[in-house]
Amino acid sequence: MTDAIIQTLDTPDGAFTVLEDPDGRVLASGWTDSAERILGRLAARHRPERLVDGRVSAADAVDAFYAGEAEHAMQVPVRQTGTALFEEGWRQLRRIPAGAVLTYTEFAAAMGRPDAVRAAASVCARNAPALFVPCHRVLRSDGTLGGFAWGLDVKRSLLERESVGTTALV
Repeated sequence: MTDAIIQTLDTPDGAFTVLEDPDGRVLASGWTDSAERILGRLAARHRPERLVDGRVSAADAVDAFYAGEAEHAMQVPVRQTGTALFEEGWRQLRRIPAGAVLTYTEFAAAMGRPDAVRAAASVCARNAPALFVPCHRVLRSDGTLGGFAWGLDVKRSLLERESVGTTALV
C-alpha cells in the first residue's frame, strides 16, 4: 500500500488517531496523537509508504460513539489481516454488542476454540483498529479490566460510556 489517510480527533478520552486506506477502511486507530505509535500497531508489510493528513471517513463514527451511539463504530469498515484464528477473533469482537462484555474464556469459546484462552488474549492484544474492533469489551475471568494497549483509564471510560456496570471495572 502506498498512501494512507491519517487524522487525529479530540475526544473526551484524549487524542484519537485514525489511519485509513484509500478505500476508507480503518487500518489502525488508538488514543494517541503519535502517527508512529499508530503505525507501530501494523505489521511492517502493512504499513503505508506515505501518510496524508485529511479527514477520515470514520470520524463521524468516533463522534457518534462519544455522543452515546456506540453501534456506529461497528459499521465502520476495517482492514486487518492475520491467521484464520486471528481473523475469526476480530470478527467475533465486532459481534459483542455495546454494553456487553465477555471474559477471555467466553471470547475463546465464541471463537470456536474454548481451550485457547491465551490465543484469545493475543487476538485482543494485536487488534490494530481499536474502538472499531472493540477488544475493550473483553475482561479477565474475575471481572477485572485486564490489559488494554491504550491504558486502563481509557478502557474503563469506554465501558462506562457503553453503560457496562462499573462495579467490576477495577
